[in-house]
Amino acid sequence: MPARLKEKYSKEVRPKLKQQFGLGNDLEIPRLMKIVINMGVGQAVENKSRIDSAVKNLTQISGQKPVVRKSRKAISTFKLREGMPIGCSVTLRHERMWEFADRLISVVLPRIRDFRGVKDKLDGRGNYTLGLSEQSVFPEIKFDDIEFQQGMDITFVTTAGRDDRGFALLRELGMPFQRREDDSQGKKKG
Repeated sequence: MPARLKEKYSKEVRPKLKQQFGLGNDLEIPRLMKIVINMGVGQAVENKSRIDSAVKNLTQISGQKPVVRKSRKAISTFKLREGMPIGCSVTLRHERMWEFADRLISVVLPRIRDFRGVKDKLDGRGNYTLGLSEQSVFPEIKFDDIEFQQGMDITFVTTAGRDDRGFALLRELGMPFQRREDDSQGKKKG
């Protein structure tokens, strides 16, 4: 059974974006290429078990084994040597990507305390990065099993090429962006 968000993209979002931007070619329609989840574990220098804990949590969250990232150069101020593990990341594509995006948008973000939406700042190429301060907002993580609170960055990589198209794609997929004051009055954002 295909992911719910993938079906929504095919049936509702694609035609809407094609009409909104006046695109003639179907390949021009913005789409989600991949989602990259990254956990930087700076405390792994002092405590080696932190990297193992981060890998375990990221595996539970993504359903895929993450790659351990190692430092490229030595920085004596941080007691960091070249080749030391300092983080882990996973790249989700196809079905896993759609399932994770659906879970993030419909389950995880609403669970955040005092959540009023995510910032609407894209990177200039239509890609969006969202930072979470802890992994306990994911339902796969049992609160009692958490050894260390660990933040993460989640990047949505799109084919949009421009911020307005990337923003429209993510908004139509259900990303809960913050409302600006001028949005609520019916004016266009500047």
